[in-house]
Amino acid sequence: MEWALGAAGITAGLLIALVTAPVGVSGAVFLLPVQLSVFGVPNPAVTPTNLLYNVVAGPGALLRYHRDGALGGPLVRRMVLGTLPGVVAGAAIRVFAVPGPAAFRLLVAALMLPLGLWLCARTLRPVPADDGPPPSPRTVTGLALAVGVVGGIYGIGGGSILGPLLVGRGLPVARVAPAALASTFATSLVGAATYALLSLTGRADIAPHWYLGLACGLGGLVGGYLGARLQPRLPEKGLRLLLGSLAAALGAVYAVDAVV
Repeated sequence: MEWALGAAGITAGLLIALVTAPVGVSGAVFLLPVQLSVFGVPNPAVTPTNLLYNVVAGPGALLRYHRDGALGGPLVRRMVLGTLPGVVAGAAIRVFAVPGPAAFRLLVAALMLPLGLWLCARTLRPVPADDGPPPSPRTVTGLALAVGVVGGIYGIGGGSILGPLLVGRGLPVARVAPAALASTFATSLVGAATYALLSLTGRADIAPHWYLGLACGLGGLVGGYLGARLQPRLPEKGLRLLLGSLAAALGAVYAVDAVV
């Protein structure tokens, strides 16, 4: 029944965003396996559905971070401007070059599992402050462009990948999280529009599952606001470990799915 699907989508979006928003992750990365395994959304339609979720859910956390004055500064601009062109290229690659679910899951696992473990290790055994400088503006822009491509392929906005990378390089979660979510929201808007245009080529399976994407997004809208409100009450070390654990857990889920 449609109402049952909608209720399940709202619940999934709310719970996922509540946990992920404090560390700058939209939750779309964890919505992917739910879409594939629970709701049965086909590839590659799962990607634009995830982008639709980001568009609807994103303003919840962003509104809270804006009220806290956390959306200003150059980091937000660099991440947004770097990921925007990448997500357009990634969407085209996803439709025409990486349609298979097995390869899709393996690539996610190969990226996110080591990234999450690396971030946890850096948190538990931090690098001394004088061991290396924070990433330069040019490095941030280059990383943003690269993860924009990845985000366009996988429907996770890009900020969900760039956030762990920057936190692992020493930037505080409280600074990175709002910028990562702003980047995810902006690139999701562009990515969703790109998929909509590509669907005009006759590929019906690349249109989003509108009902499910909107339902999950509404849940994420509420969960994201609550999660962002919770962030200042959490210690930095706990936030870093949460971010690393989420990334590693996602990689492990996809690794198992790919080999089973």
